[in-house]
Amino acid sequence: MGNPKAFLTVKRKDAGYRPVQDRVLDFGEVEQTLNTEDRREQASRCMDCGIPFCHWGCPLGNKMPEWQDYMYKGNWKLAAEVLMQTNDFPEFTGRICPAPCEKSCVLSIHRAPVTIRENEAAALEQAFNEGYIQPKAPKNRTGKKVAVIGSGPSGLAAANQLNQKGHDVTVYEKSSRIGGLLRFGIPDFKLNKNVIDRRLRLMEKEGVKFVTNTEIGKDIKAKEVLTGYDAICVAIGSQVPRDLPIEGRDLKGVYNAMEYLTMQNKLVAKEDIPAEQMIDAGGKNILVIGGGDTGSDCIGTANRQGAASILQIEILPRPQKLEDLNNVWPEPYPVVLKTSSSHQEGCERRWSVNTKRFIGENGKLTAVELVEIAWEKDDKGNHVMKEVSKPEILKIDLVFLALGFVHPIQEGLLHELALDIDGRKNIATKGNRETNVAKVFATGDCVSGQSLVVKCIASGRETAQHIHDFLKK
Repeated sequence: MGNPKAFLTVKRKDAGYRPVQDRVLDFGEVEQTLNTEDRREQASRCMDCGIPFCHWGCPLGNKMPEWQDYMYKGNWKLAAEVLMQTNDFPEFTGRICPAPCEKSCVLSIHRAPVTIRENEAAALEQAFNEGYIQPKAPKNRTGKKVAVIGSGPSGLAAANQLNQKGHDVTVYEKSSRIGGLLRFGIPDFKLNKNVIDRRLRLMEKEGVKFVTNTEIGKDIKAKEVLTGYDAICVAIGSQVPRDLPIEGRDLKGVYNAMEYLTMQNKLVAKEDIPAEQMIDAGGKNILVIGGGDTGSDCIGTANRQGAASILQIEILPRPQKLEDLNNVWPEPYPVVLKTSSSHQEGCERRWSVNTKRFIGENGKLTAVELVEIAWEKDDKGNHVMKEVSKPEILKIDLVFLALGFVHPIQEGLLHELALDIDGRKNIATKGNRETNVAKVFATGDCVSGQSLVVKCIASGRETAQHIHDFLKK
């Protein structure tokens, strides 16, 4: 630890966001960056505590004290190398991770944890800028071939790890470009897609092959892949959205959030969008149903499209602010009120509100009926909703359902291979992530259900090790 007193003398300093009036005019990343000296000073705040709870709180087990000490000392090369020992893509997580490490940081006792997430992104950017991150193809090849089906964070992590272990890896993606929800589900104002492309170019130079516009189980029979490879890693994610099957759901103007976000991401990438898939919030009254990150992303997108008004509702009660809670340290995932950069750009937020029906004319949405609720326990101890107000009808032009995902798509790949599923319709695996079909493994959200990018990367790394052990037999 280069500066043992920095946590006492240096205050936490966040990079902050670009001014609202500027950032809502484009889809550039909203987060600013500190200069190099300020960033090194922030890294010096890591107190190298005896028990690094940040390491415990991180699903990847990142070694925060080590790489932040290298940052403080100006050794960006070693900082990046230590980061990538446990995390294949720190440049992704440094931008979009909810940072459970910071919630678990000892300095969170005083509500001023080390800026670990920002430091992580800065370390990788500095290492890239200084030319320290170069392709490192494996010296020896095993001759074993692995197909990775799906190119989200879990699939990419598995592919990267398996390639580095010397196996020949081909990644199949049904969409037009590699990245899964990293590319199509996360807005550019949070994750510039050039960051993904830079990493993909690196992986290609290291030997990973990418095949796009190819859905296994549809464009290519799954059994063909099964016979052509020594192992298969299924990483198709949890793609079936949770729906809201109420009156008026089929009206034009009611969309799943991912339809909206994917459309806008493709527009930013200058891809052609069929007219029937265009969703424009400009000048319209928007309702976002769901209070999580995806709902927040819809708000930011609608603001950039020039929405007239935006209301976000959540069926659960309003969480408390972190400062109003008793100390929850070192809990890495405290339930607290989150206010994102998109919320700051303008919207109304309401909690304990249920959607009763969508109202329309001539097949088109015109209004939504809402009602306030309270949660009570019944005789069996189950939480049940009780309406506590008269229903209200709001003029709404577009609704985005940001209710999460329930399970992977069952048709096609899963059915053709007859993969076992669990009670939640996720792929069932053994302890080593192998499915009921020999040499077929599964990883990420298609196994665990909807999760965080950082957890998906961890799952991909773990599954890759199991596949490697299988191929060595």
